[in-house]
Amino acid sequence: MTDPIADMLNRIRNAQAVSHQTVNIPFSNLKYEIAEVLKKHGFVEKVEKKGKKINKTIEIILKYDGKTPVISGLKRISKPGQRIYKGSKELRRVRGGYGIAIISTPKGLMTNKEARRRKIGGEVLAEIW
Repeated sequence: MTDPIADMLNRIRNAQAVSHQTVNIPFSNLKYEIAEVLKKHGFVEKVEKKGKKINKTIEIILKYDGKTPVISGLKRISKPGQRIYKGSKELRRVRGGYGIAIISTPKGLMTNKEARRRKIGGEVLAEIW
């Protein structure tokens, strides 16, 4: 697989399209941190590590508002073929402030709002709204 982050976002999108309560994703530290950022900002209900060694997965319990999913859109920005880096002054709001952009900075993963507040730039991984 060439882009595990895009695979993660697609699994979440597909699970919400058929109203699944949970989605399992193969484990990596970066994907786990992305899931934790989603949980922190209220886009998913719960994030858990499952299994050991080679069978390790991330179980994400999705969040719904009635029957509609809380996450209405996911978009991969920086791709393996074209990385997108932004300085802190170049980071813009996502969907008029209703969404977040996940930025990989030297200080770890954070949202566009946190990165602007701390005056740190980095690689724009994805946008969620």
